[in-house]
Amino acid sequence: MRNKSFLKDLYSIIAFVVSGALCAGLIFLLYEKNENTLGFETTLKNLTTIFIGVSGFLSAILMVFLATSAMTLKSNKAKIIDKISKTTQKMHNFRSIAEIMFNSNIWLPGLKDYIEKEFAELSYFDVKEFYKGKSKLAIEFLQETHHYGETENIYLELKSLLMTSPKEKHIPENINYPVFYNNNIIDKWVEHKSGSGLWYVFGYKYGAYKDSINLEAIFERHQEKILTLANTIDGELFENSSFNEVFFAKLWEHLTKDVIPKLYQFQSQMQRKTPRLVRYLYIIFLLLMVFGVLLPLIYLMIDFSTWAIIVGYSIVISTIFYIAVTFHDFLSKEVNQ
Repeated sequence: MRNKSFLKDLYSIIAFVVSGALCAGLIFLLYEKNENTLGFETTLKNLTTIFIGVSGFLSAILMVFLATSAMTLKSNKAKIIDKISKTTQKMHNFRSIAEIMFNSNIWLPGLKDYIEKEFAELSYFDVKEFYKGKSKLAIEFLQETHHYGETENIYLELKSLLMTSPKEKHIPENINYPVFYNNNIIDKWVEHKSGSGLWYVFGYKYGAYKDSINLEAIFERHQEKILTLANTIDGELFENSSFNEVFFAKLWEHLTKDVIPKLYQFQSQMQRKTPRLVRYLYIIFLLLMVFGVLLPLIYLMIDFSTWAIIVGYSIVISTIFYIAVTFHDFLSKEVNQ
């Protein structure tokens, strides 16, 4: 695959060099012809109107295409923003649930103090990335003999969902619910599958954890709020759910498999640059307009130097040659991107 990509890039470079050589060659030949052939300047001048017409026609087609593309991109962006807003609201609801659980008494006595004092500067992401050697605290944490029923990681994972930046170590008293989540935190959630540990515990290992994670310790009003938030996230999925480990397994599975991946997908789409095809055609449009329309018009209007029309002819012809030999390859790249 790399060899094919390299060959395609090499092909484009060769085509560009050949087009440049063609342009230089045409300038030289037309200049020589103009210098040595009587009446050649008149011939060029007579052809200029046709040249302007052809260039203008091609430019008009490209202008319509570019305008249509711009409108389509704007429409698509509006749709993506709408999707991001809906998915972001779902993420807000998940984080509200996480906040209730995080601040509740479901944890074994002493766990919060242990984590927040002994490992206050440690995050879930540090632990997951211990192999990078960036956090000595993470290595120390993993080597530590824990006494809280292996819920330390679950606590840190839940805490990671309340972060709005990977560098954040301390959760503020008032949790921040941004209009759009920072791409850096979304990348971390995706990379380390935040929520999957919670899904695993409630879905497959709750029997081993039920003495360490006491769901009944959550106040009844908070239980009702969690169920309401879940129904807001997906009314069909969480309809008639009971407040138990089965519900939480389904909840965190939905976060891991659906909400966070979609949030990542939609925000990635928002970050995409203008499609290469549009940029490619805009450059062609610009060259045609400047050297195929404007420069010849100036030449006709103020009897500009013959050099102007010679350069204009040469650049437009070499541009058309470059399009002819690279457009198919360029389209292939766009389709397979």
